[in-house]
Amino acid sequence: MTKTGVCGMLLMPFVRGGTGRSAGRIALILSLLSLGTAQVARADAAFDTWVRGFWPEARAAGISAATYNAVFTGMSPDPDTIRLMNRQSEFVKPIWDYLAGAVSDTRVETGKAMLAQYGDVLRAIEQRYGVDRAVVLAVWGMETNYGGFMGKHNVIRALATLAYGAPRRQEFWRSELVTALGIVQAGHIRHDQMIGSWAGAMGHTQFMPSSWKRYAADYNGDGRRDIWTSIPDALASTANYLKEHGWQTGKTWGYEIALPRGFDYGLADDSTTKTLREWQRMGIRRANGRDFPRLDDNAVLVLPAGAAGPAFLMLRNFFVIKRYNNATSYALAVGHLADRIIGGSGFVGDWSREHLPLTREETIELQTALNRKGFHVGEPDGQIGPATRRGIRAYQQARGLIPDGYASVVLLARLKMDS
Repeated sequence: MTKTGVCGMLLMPFVRGGTGRSAGRIALILSLLSLGTAQVARADAAFDTWVRGFWPEARAAGISAATYNAVFTGMSPDPDTIRLMNRQSEFVKPIWDYLAGAVSDTRVETGKAMLAQYGDVLRAIEQRYGVDRAVVLAVWGMETNYGGFMGKHNVIRALATLAYGAPRRQEFWRSELVTALGIVQAGHIRHDQMIGSWAGAMGHTQFMPSSWKRYAADYNGDGRRDIWTSIPDALASTANYLKEHGWQTGKTWGYEIALPRGFDYGLADDSTTKTLREWQRMGIRRANGRDFPRLDDNAVLVLPAGAAGPAFLMLRNFFVIKRYNNATSYALAVGHLADRIIGGSGFVGDWSREHLPLTREETIELQTALNRKGFHVGEPDGQIGPATRRGIRAYQQARGLIPDGYASVVLLARLKMDS
């Protein structure tokens, strides 16, 4: 039997009909993980139908039939992508454990070696984009361990699987898939060499296709923005990304600080901005005893583990790093790794390791308890947002505790004992 596809030549076993409901697609894909040959064939057939139905959208975006056929011929859903997407780990890594792995001695020493090896490239990139070379290097170290592991998934297959079967963000995954197809069609990388994460992040510094489209740079001028095999292109792309998101040239990311006795922890709300001069007038000093170099710089007070851990005044560049990955722990690790690569020391303050963060279920329990006691935080959802932090602070103030707004197992235990 002749097998035809989007242009009468795609050699895939398509079936006619619509794409079906999301839940049905997911069930079919999940069958790949545990069931037999018949179920795998069903999932592949439904996926083939989806690929055929996606063709008009790709064609409207300028993707040629030749590119589409070359990429999708023989493709099946990626079961690992769906498994990882649906994995709901209840383990929450404490920030001190995260930093110990992210800024390990090995990663620091490798970073120093890479700084020496790519020194000329990094200096040129810093001059061109105005972004600290050590921060660019630290992002590379954090994202793929300096290219040691860039993922094991074919990006287009992973994105197609998500666009086909993900229960959420369908429009996002479809858009990323079309962009990835355009990258291949333009000749920047072969589709079988487009390797990345299960969610489509790719290359040495893990760009999503849309980020590649906006920010990837052709450092060596060969007409390709190759973040997969060209380290200079990848590093320049990262610098361009940070520059375009507001990196302030010549300034650092932040400072570890020491807080005075009786300090108002309500100011550590992730939004109160003051100049370093103003913070200094409140008794704040750098933890290493040095002076702040520019007292007119604006900063926000951040307590990643509450009052029991180190405190930081974060400048604009810290929040630019968060545009790469919107997690305080990630941005702190990038900044700290950058400092260590150029000879900086470890943190002065220690982490109080009994103040473990909460799992999602524990957070719901905390929110429920706060609501029950009259410290309203809204519908319990397992997310620590502004409303939950306000409720925590109100409870802490009412009980004579330090009102740092930090949710921990210690706080939850206190709530449980509070009659």
